[in-house]
Amino acid sequence: MVSSVTPSLVINELAKDLGPVPALDNRMLRVLESVSLKAYPGQITTLLGSNGAGKSTTLACAQGLMRPDGGSIELLGQDPYGDNPELRARVGVMLQDGGLPPSMRPVPLLRHVASLYRNPVDIDALIQRLDLESFGSRNIRRLSGGQKQRVALALALAGDPEVLFLDEPSAGLDPQSRQVVFDLISELRDAGKAIVLTTHLMDDAQRLSDYVYIIDKGCTVAQGTVSELIARAEEGHDARPVSFSATAGLALPQPPLGLYLAETSAGQYRLDGVTTPEHLNWLTSWWARESILPTQLNLQSRSLEDVFLEFAQKEEQA
Repeated sequence: MVSSVTPSLVINELAKDLGPVPALDNRMLRVLESVSLKAYPGQITTLLGSNGAGKSTTLACAQGLMRPDGGSIELLGQDPYGDNPELRARVGVMLQDGGLPPSMRPVPLLRHVASLYRNPVDIDALIQRLDLESFGSRNIRRLSGGQKQRVALALALAGDPEVLFLDEPSAGLDPQSRQVVFDLISELRDAGKAIVLTTHLMDDAQRLSDYVYIIDKGCTVAQGTVSELIARAEEGHDARPVSFSATAGLALPQPPLGLYLAETSAGQYRLDGVTTPEHLNWLTSWWARESILPTQLNLQSRSLEDVFLEFAQKEEQA
């Protein structure tokens, strides 16, 4: 991360209370303890966390929808909380449950929203890019989840924002639409937009993210590029899992000490603990004895999902 570039969003030791809870003798329930992050222009900054970790509250505070109870937030150099039309015109927000007006049709809605901005994007080009005309004759209430996601993304982009908050942008999309959305997000990053992304889909996060923050129980517990996080997780861990596909219901042999072989789902198998070529030889020797020819084989390095799950398990055990 280039330190000479001014960050578009700075969150420092953010804290937020949800208010008194009668079941806890009216003690304050704190949902955020200490969340810190920075998002830079020309980068996709991803916020990861389990349900209840504090992602939504963090974004609500960053967008000015909630007032923090501790810490500080600067969005484009300003406090986002309060009535600031000039700042809001520079920010786009796409919510997973976007609160779209159900009785309106997508294209008229988009044109109306764009008319509220001083310098909107090329709306016709955006409509074509997201293929909104293909379902433009239907009211929003009749759209599929993926179609609503495309409308929500278009609305977030209508004002040509400098900072873009995206909450689960690929949820419900078919593979073709997903690729269109990914390409568009990457182009926005390359155009210098600061993009703050949240998702539960680790493949999406690994593919799109320039920098990742992992939060748990209201605190930032890890940060770095995808490669940095994976490299840290691999320190001291030489073992790699081997996954393969074959006929379902194979009779599994007892592996050598330190290995664990299981059928994770019908026809999908995983051998954990592989550290030497001899371990692979044991696996292929079993295949040869039983005339097993896998239809798919993968010797995996660690993924962002592995990193995330390890942090989640550590916090559960703490």
